[in-house]
Amino acid sequence: MPQPRALFVGIKGTVLALDRATGQEVWRSALKGGDFVNVVINDGELYATTKGEVFCLDPATGKIRWRNELKGLGLGLVTIASGGSEIAVLAEKRRRDQAGAAAAAAGASAAG
Repeated sequence: MPQPRALFVGIKGTVLALDRATGQEVWRSALKGGDFVNVVINDGELYATTKGEVFCLDPATGKIRWRNELKGLGLGLVTIASGGSEIAVLAEKRRRDQAGAAAAAAGASAAG
């Protein structure tokens, strides 16, 4: 299992964990295709993108926790970023969901 100081590498549709002290491979996880893989770690979560999909991997084992095929967006290069803005993004999504629910409820009561 990788230590907290593991180095994660994305290459040819695969993510690898390397031991930073020795450079030895700890685990390897094949994702999709054989192209570029973008990786980022945030708050202990490991994310990777390749061939138009986003994956969340267990950083200790490389096991895929979930994947999102980003349907309708093609198979192009996907980049990801991580940082404090996720709170604002989730708050905006929640606001839009609530506005949509309120609009649907208002439409239902007007029709009834």
